[in-house]
Amino acid sequence: MADVWITPAQTEREILEFIQFPWEVYKNDRHWVPPLISERRSFLDRSKNPFFQHARAEYFLARRDGKVVGTIGAFTNDRYNEFQEVNTGFFGFFEVLDDPEAARALLATAEAWARQAGHKTILGPAQFSTNDEVGLLVDGFDDAPRILMTYNPRIYADYLEAAGYRKAMDLWAYQTPLSRFDSDEGFPPKLLRVAEKVRQRGKLHVRRLNMKEFDREVEQVKRVYNRSWERNWGFVPMTDPEFDHLGKQLKAIIDPELVVIVEADGEMVGFGLTLPDLSEPLRLAYPRPGALESLTTLKLLWHWKVRRRVRWIRVLALGVLPEYRGQGVDALMYLETARSGARRGYQKVEMSWILENNMMMNRGIRFMGGEVYKTYRLYDKRV
Repeated sequence: MADVWITPAQTEREILEFIQFPWEVYKNDRHWVPPLISERRSFLDRSKNPFFQHARAEYFLARRDGKVVGTIGAFTNDRYNEFQEVNTGFFGFFEVLDDPEAARALLATAEAWARQAGHKTILGPAQFSTNDEVGLLVDGFDDAPRILMTYNPRIYADYLEAAGYRKAMDLWAYQTPLSRFDSDEGFPPKLLRVAEKVRQRGKLHVRRLNMKEFDREVEQVKRVYNRSWERNWGFVPMTDPEFDHLGKQLKAIIDPELVVIVEADGEMVGFGLTLPDLSEPLRLAYPRPGALESLTTLKLLWHWKVRRRVRWIRVLALGVLPEYRGQGVDALMYLETARSGARRGYQKVEMSWILENNMMMNRGIRFMGGEVYKTYRLYDKRV
C-alpha cells in the first residue's frame, strides 16, 4: 500500500477538497446530514469568520496515491486559553476512511502543530469551540444528528483512543416527545406550582422574541449568555463580532415562538433558544459537490416550508443570570418552551448538549421527562 502523505490545505482547490471529503466518508450512511458548501467555505475562511480575530488554524489533507483519504484541522484559541487559564490547542474536522494508518498520521500532525504552537495539551474534536459544534458521537448512532450537532462513524473513537487520547468530558443529548405537553397533565405538578407562584409575585414576565427588534434582542442575549455560562467547563465567552455573526446566521431559521425570554423590570434575565431541526429537510435536499446550491436551497425550502418535514426541535441554550437563579426563571422557561413546541405541532424535542457534570441542568431536564439518548465526548492528550 502506498505511503500516507500529509500536506496543508492552503489553495482554494485544496480547501475545496477539504470541505468535500466527507461526502466520500458518508456516501453510504443514511443518517449523515451534508452541509452547504458555501457555509463551510465561509466558516473556514479566516477573513470571514470572526473566530479568527483571536485564533489561528491550519487545515491538513491526508493522501494515498494522490487520493484524499482524510482531513484534520489544528488551531489555537487565545480567548479560550486566557479565560480558562490553560494552555491547550484544539483539533477538529477529523474525517478519515477506514484507514488506521492515515488516522494516526492525521492525529500526529495535529499534535505536532499544537506542540510547535507551544501548547501542553490538545483537546477535541471541536469546530471551533464550545460555542460551535463540538464532541465525538460515541453513543446513539441509529439516528441523524439534530441541527448544529455532530455525527461521525463509530470507529473514530477507536482511532482516538488507540492514539492515546482520553476522555475529557461527556456531553449528553436528551429527548422527549412533545405530545406529552399537549395539556398541563403532562407536566410535573411541582413545575406548574412553581411557575404559578412566580407569576403571582409579578416580578418576572415571559415573552417571545421580537423579530422587529432583532438587533436589540441579540444585544441583550449577549449579556445573559456570557454571564450565564461563565463557570461552565470548557466555556469561552463570545465576542461581539462572533455573536453578531451568529445572530445573522440564525435569523433566517428562528421560529420566534420557540424563543422564550424572561424579564425583570424590563430587562432580560433569562432566555431559552430553541431551533426547528432543519437537519431533516437539509438531509432530504442532500447538497452535493458540484450541484447548483440555489437548487439545493429550493429543495430545502420545499421540504421545510411546503412538506413540513421538520418533526424535531432542539433546545440549544437556556441561560439565567446568576443573581436570578433559584427564583423560578428556569421553571418558566421549561414550561413555556414545551408548550410552544407542542402548540406549533413539533413532535419531539432534543435538549443538547448538557455537560455530564452540570447537575442542575441534568436534574431539571430529567424532571421534565428527558432521557439521554446520545452521548458526545471531548478527548484530550498531552503533547
